[in-house]
Amino acid sequence: MSEAEILFDVKDGLGVMTLNRPKVLNSLSHGIILEMERVMPEWEKDPSIKAVVLRGAGDRAFSAGGDVAGLYREMRDNPSGTLRRDFFRDEYIVNRRIYRYAKPWISLIDGINMGGGVGLSAHGSHSVVTEKYLFAMPETTIGLFPDVGGGYFLTRLPGALGTFLALTSYRLKAADAVWAGIANAFVPSAKIDELQAALGAADLSGPRANEKVDAVIARFQADAGDQTLPALMPEIDRCFSAETLQEIVAKLKKSNSEFAQKQLAALMKLSPLSMAITLAQLKACANKSFEDTMTIEYRMSQRCMQKGHDFFEGVRALLIDKDQKPQWNPPTIDGVTVAMVEEHFRPVANDLFFD
Repeated sequence: MSEAEILFDVKDGLGVMTLNRPKVLNSLSHGIILEMERVMPEWEKDPSIKAVVLRGAGDRAFSAGGDVAGLYREMRDNPSGTLRRDFFRDEYIVNRRIYRYAKPWISLIDGINMGGGVGLSAHGSHSVVTEKYLFAMPETTIGLFPDVGGGYFLTRLPGALGTFLALTSYRLKAADAVWAGIANAFVPSAKIDELQAALGAADLSGPRANEKVDAVIARFQADAGDQTLPALMPEIDRCFSAETLQEIVAKLKKSNSEFAQKQLAALMKLSPLSMAITLAQLKACANKSFEDTMTIEYRMSQRCMQKGHDFFEGVRALLIDKDQKPQWNPPTIDGVTVAMVEEHFRPVANDLFFD
């Protein structure tokens, strides 16, 4: 009998969820999402549960993101299947429930956290990271866009940092994630279990529950080490605050810094269409509510799931055949038209709305 993909336990007044696919870096299957969708409202109403703790099994990852290989296989083997619709719909419903959760939602992130995994942590009340933490929104590397509420939280980061992270798939370690506000606190990996036990022993009742969680975390908080982002932010702001991809590329080309040239080289490998819709997404979502952001992202996701989209070519090249040579369509930034971008934002038959 195979082990459950997500484990649920109630201990010391904490509802503990453990993503349990360590062999695939706890990537999120539709089954995991459905189980979370089932349990979350039960725990929210249960007076014996004072907070939810989310963790990842194994010693490598919290979650490396959604199981995009499964979406690829459905398109290849069962083009009329509904996973490509249902996965995103249910995932975004869970993201929104986390954002609106009535109890502290505490992610203890002791490893890699990317894409869909960020959607399970960034919208909760508390994200605690360790020295093993590694963050990225890597969707443009596979022809997608930073979804799971990326249009909401990335646009609220300092300066042009969100645009930079969204377009380049740049990776951050713990110190920079805490500085940027992506994570709330740094706690050494060796102290994570002790932190969870202290949360279980604490009185987290009442309307100031989140502040009480803050106080417990503060007892274990440590120095995350040197930050690199503050020194890079002037150049990030100068280059990535530009209005168009062409302008961003031009500004990077004009810069003589090693950092700018590395980012330029990275952009040249990514899907031009993916980068274009990502930039449009961030502009469209900058001043939107969380719910309106998720409606926009769901429409985008469904366009990306249509046959022939760069998403399937990106997944094929990076995760299935692993030839690392995606054939993007169009192959250049200048080949992306306004119409190509705009069709990602049109209403879909099964639009996602929230009350």
